[in-house]
Order: sequence, then C-alpha cells, then structure tokens
Amino acid sequence: MDDTPILAVTGLRARVPGVDLDILKGVDLAIRPGEIHAIMGPNGSGKSTLAKVIAGHPAYEPTDGSIDLRGEDLLEMEPDERAQAGVFMAFQYPVEIPGVSIANFLRTALQARLENGDELDLFDFQELLMERMELLDMDVAFAQRPVNDGFSGGEKKRNEILQMAVLKPSLAVMDETDSGLDIDALKIVSNGVNTLKRENPEMSVLLITHYQRILDHIVPDVVHVMVGGRIVESGGPEVALELEARGYEEYRNVHVA
Repeated sequence: MDDTPILAVTGLRARVPGVDLDILKGVDLAIRPGEIHAIMGPNGSGKSTLAKVIAGHPAYEPTDGSIDLRGEDLLEMEPDERAQAGVFMAFQYPVEIPGVSIANFLRTALQARLENGDELDLFDFQELLMERMELLDMDVAFAQRPVNDGFSGGEKKRNEILQMAVLKPSLAVMDETDSGLDIDALKIVSNGVNTLKRENPEMSVLLITHYQRILDHIVPDVVHVMVGGRIVESGGPEVALELEARGYEEYRNVHVA
C-alpha cells in the first residue's frame, strides 16, 4: 500500500472569521491511503472545527499551516472542488432538504463529477443506486424519500452512508456520526462503513467521536487525542480504551500556545 499520506495537515490554525482567537492551534495529522484514524477529545477541543476546515466550511477561517490532499493544496480549493477531489463529509447534524428525493440528490452529485458536460445515463445511475442499496441492506423505497426530511437520527446517518457508497470518496470525514444513535442504528452505520472499506481498501476514514463505543465496530488504525485545539497524543486502538477508563482530565492542563 502507498505510504504517501492522502491527507497531510501541518501546523494548522483556524478561527471563526472576525474573532481574534484560534480554535485550532497547530494541528499536525497524516493519514495514508486505507487508514482509519479516530480523533477523540472533550467538548470544545476543536474536533468538529478540524473536520469542517478540511471540508471547506465557510464558518471557519484557516490562519496558518497547510492541508495537502495527495500533495495538492486543499485550502486553495472551493468546497465543491474538494468534494470532486474525493473528500466526503458526513455531518453530525445532516441538513434536511424537503422536496428533493435522495435519488435526485445523488444523481445531481454524480452529474457534477462528470467532465466536459457529459450527461449521466439515467439507467446506469439507477442500476448503481440499487446495487449500493442492496450492498447496505436498504429498502429501495428509501431512495424516493426527501433528503433527511422527517428522518430519525438513525435514518439520517444511514443516508450519509448511502451517499458514501454512491460517491465512493477517497477520504471520508465523519463528524460524530455516532451522536444520538441507539445501539441498533450504530451497528447499521458501522456495518455500512466496514462494508465500503472491504470493497475499497484504499478509502481512508477520519472518524471524530466522543466515545469509544463506535470504535468497537469500526476499528481504527490510529487514535488521536485532541485537547485545546491540537493533537496531544496518538497511538493505537488501546488509546480509546484508556480514555474510556480514565477520561480527559490528565490532558486538560496540557499547555497550548
């Protein structure tokens, strides 16, 4: 497997525009193709901010450092360019889009990826969508529902996994995907991610979470602890177990410049 990072974050600092205080205070992170990295940390540590800066969310402004995607400057790309380059963001609170079916939403997203104005073949898309839903053991009627409108928390997260399955990103950033899920929904979402990983071993995942429980189902290669806007410790899956047992108290006094 290629040892060159698909994502390299170096000295990244970021803040909310107009607020003279960095939330991210020098984040360093390297994810190689096929790796699953988990970031854990207390509330307000900067985990979700990092995810949104990677995705290009306009509510956050990088002030220093760099993010490279396969050697290209990610910070110079617009959010849609990042998506076309293979970055996928699964939101903690997925947006509802009444009146737009999941099928039409995904067809539009795939159409945007085509170059030279080529038209996406409708029958090819329908075949792909049905195959993806079968892979994830989903009822095909789900595709005709409006995007996240009236969905339960578990259904919204399941829809995120379906989007991943159709769009086939090279880097999936999952921001607290386990938030609000009961154990059955957690297993469904985790099984979906693991199925996609088996199908595409080169897909990398950055999984942001408060809790170890999702890591029982999606086993990370590396676990990072984020406190005060930077990563203060990295290690194997055992780090998550230690955090579950001891909490974050020992990290709270870590000096952050």
